[in-house]
Amino acid sequence: MRAVVQRVARAQVNVDGRTVGRCGPGLLVLVAAHRWDEPDQARKMADRLWGLRIFNDAEGRINVALKDLPDTGAPKVLAVSNFTVYGDTAKNRRPSFTESAPFDRGRELFDQMVEELRRLGCPVETGEFGAHMEVEAVCDGPVTVIVDVPPLARTPEGDGVETATGERRQTDG
Repeated sequence: MRAVVQRVARAQVNVDGRTVGRCGPGLLVLVAAHRWDEPDQARKMADRLWGLRIFNDAEGRINVALKDLPDTGAPKVLAVSNFTVYGDTAKNRRPSFTESAPFDRGRELFDQMVEELRRLGCPVETGEFGAHMEVEAVCDGPVTVIVDVPPLARTPEGDGVETATGERRQTDG
């Protein structure tokens, strides 16, 4: 999974003129699933976001995690599904989206990431998966980072996967 993460004072997402999600001070997360992602990547992404030290400490250094912010009861994360985050422009001017997960798989992994964030204790609101959305954000800083949780690499034989460390695992299919 890959996410473009912005520290925001506030953000909201609208669909057909109605607000479907918002957050106060926290993170706007534009996230996409890779075509080879598994539920483990969704769990890891949620954990990385929850522990990402992207907020200022008392001395003004970027050193405080989302999980360490005071609980105000307001959503801390606005998560917006965005398959274009995997857009590849290395060879052309028109992005290729072949690395993005198919629609149903992308929805499943996005939902798993959101549920894992909630399980960790993070108040989250979302956009509407697959809809045309208007996202509004008041960036704080600005601070923007890309968070990558790489997919397992498929082996050429197609009978297993190779992890980022080169370890080979068999798969069921």
